[in-house]
Amino acid sequence: MTEHTNIVARNRVMREKIIRSIWLLTALISAAAVVFILGYLIYTALPAFTEVGIFEFLFNTNWNPTGSLPSYGVAALIIDTLLVTLGALIFAIPLGLATAVYLSYLAPPKIRDAVKPIIELLAGIPSVVYGFFGMVVLCNFLRTTLDIPSGFSWLAASVILGIMALPTIVSVSEDALFAVPKDYKEASLGLGATYWHTISRVLLPAAASGISAAIVLGMGRAIGETMAVMMVAGNAAIIPEPIWNVLSPVRTLTATLGIEMAEVATGTMHYYALFGVAVILLIIALIVNLASAWIIKRTQTGRRTEPRLSAESRKRLKLFALAVIGVAFFCFLAAALGILSAVIIAALIAVWYFGRAKISHRIAELSSFGVIYACTAAVILILAIILLDIFSNGLPAITWEFLTQSPSDLGRAGGIYPAIIGTLQLVGGAILVALPIGIGAAIYLIEYSRENLLTRALRTGNDLLNGTPSIVFGLFGFAFFVIYLNWGICMLAGQICLALMILPTIVRTTEEALKSVPNALREASLGLGATKWQTIRKVVLPSAAPGVLTGAILSIGRAAGETAPIMFTAVVFTKRFVTMDVSDPVMALPFHLYVLSTSVPGATAQQYGTAVVLIVLVMVIYLAAILLRRHFQQKLLR
Repeated sequence: MTEHTNIVARNRVMREKIIRSIWLLTALISAAAVVFILGYLIYTALPAFTEVGIFEFLFNTNWNPTGSLPSYGVAALIIDTLLVTLGALIFAIPLGLATAVYLSYLAPPKIRDAVKPIIELLAGIPSVVYGFFGMVVLCNFLRTTLDIPSGFSWLAASVILGIMALPTIVSVSEDALFAVPKDYKEASLGLGATYWHTISRVLLPAAASGISAAIVLGMGRAIGETMAVMMVAGNAAIIPEPIWNVLSPVRTLTATLGIEMAEVATGTMHYYALFGVAVILLIIALIVNLASAWIIKRTQTGRRTEPRLSAESRKRLKLFALAVIGVAFFCFLAAALGILSAVIIAALIAVWYFGRAKISHRIAELSSFGVIYACTAAVILILAIILLDIFSNGLPAITWEFLTQSPSDLGRAGGIYPAIIGTLQLVGGAILVALPIGIGAAIYLIEYSRENLLTRALRTGNDLLNGTPSIVFGLFGFAFFVIYLNWGICMLAGQICLALMILPTIVRTTEEALKSVPNALREASLGLGATKWQTIRKVVLPSAAPGVLTGAILSIGRAAGETAPIMFTAVVFTKRFVTMDVSDPVMALPFHLYVLSTSVPGATAQQYGTAVVLIVLVMVIYLAAILLRRHFQQKLLR
């Protein structure tokens, strides 16, 4: 009997070790993925770095790979990327921060519960839809309003990217403001400060680290965006002259990859140079992502994130930052409204800023709150304009034939049924690959490991993978799966690229869900004789199911709206029949909308109809996440 018991015990120990090793392997995959992607891109880009020279590649402003004398300088592309990002932040930071203040401190609970999901809805709109709206509405508005030859410009790209960055800035800033201890507010009000002084002098500085993280995350979103920028920026690889000319066409690093990779010959210097562009883009994105993680970590540990400067140095730094922001903001106003209007607005702002100490506290508070209300209304109005334009023009195109037929006449007629099915196939395959790996990685990090060098490395790798621009996944998939493994353009290559892209989201949301399970449940299960894996499988995972499902469904929504990872790996513009063979290419709604918008004239109804179907598909997925989460939460409360 004793020998039998020992055998059973050894088997249980062995089984636990095997299960732990499996979860460790899944955790290593996400960290290894970013190392492999970065390493493969660098390896492919080496011929460009060695033959052109790193200095020449980085600092030459002439990008002309197809000229009689090819030139491979990316300095103009880097500068354009930074300019577009700067413009997006100038647009998004005031609106996003003001809206976050409103939601945190001024909005009644019912209004807050209604407004916050509306703003977060902006995050669910696919980037190609933003690009489509920018092409047909924003660029035409700029062209007619400013009486210029073309509205495709730095300004258009920055506005679109600013709108796309708003949900990130609002959500993260609102969380940071909401987390400030209530004692701060009560103490300030108790000392006689007005509510606005309390917000501006106490609560905002206390949440400065979280707000900084929101800005950095918004910047990362802007730098890594491909489709929307490619559709509205004008795509001229030049530095604006003068540098503040926001109406100049520009071309970003991501747009260069999206435009040229589809036409470049494999193995040429142009091909290797594009991988050099991808390496630079990935390094910039990784730096931004590491900065964001560092700020968030410092915030969570309660450490100071600002440098230990003297009061005089901080004052000078503040004045310098205000001067830079003021000049950039004035340039945007001058380009959008004219010099006279920009001077008047700048003068009013200057009078308010430097004369606010002489204004009564009541007037200052009312005017400040008025600006906050106006910014929040502007954010909601932006969403309303985008959705109203798309749905008012797209709903008439939605018919049974449009939803159930194949396209004809280059997409000007027929329907989008193969694109709908192809989108679902790509997303379904991606989630089948990413979900078990992501859940397994999270189980290892939360349930089996302690905080050490390995877990920090695994989390860092996961964060870096999360910050990788989507176009980099597409480029990697094209080079490795399509070319090196000789798969060709096929469904499987797109599914794996999408899986790599959504894997970090599943890991992070599953981690948070597992953390929310009380330790008392684990201890009770172990105390009753259950093994570690039995406790996880029968106690922890059922309790964490709402968060796990939410992360999975949100990942599905993101994958359904992405274009860049699949445009070189999995999709074709038109296909008459649906295929179940993963070695065949498929249609997809985002790519179909992109090609219709940029290459097929006379297809306005089909463009808007495709945009409506894509938005509805993504929104249904996000709504399913909300309903499932509420269902499981109510079930657990019973």
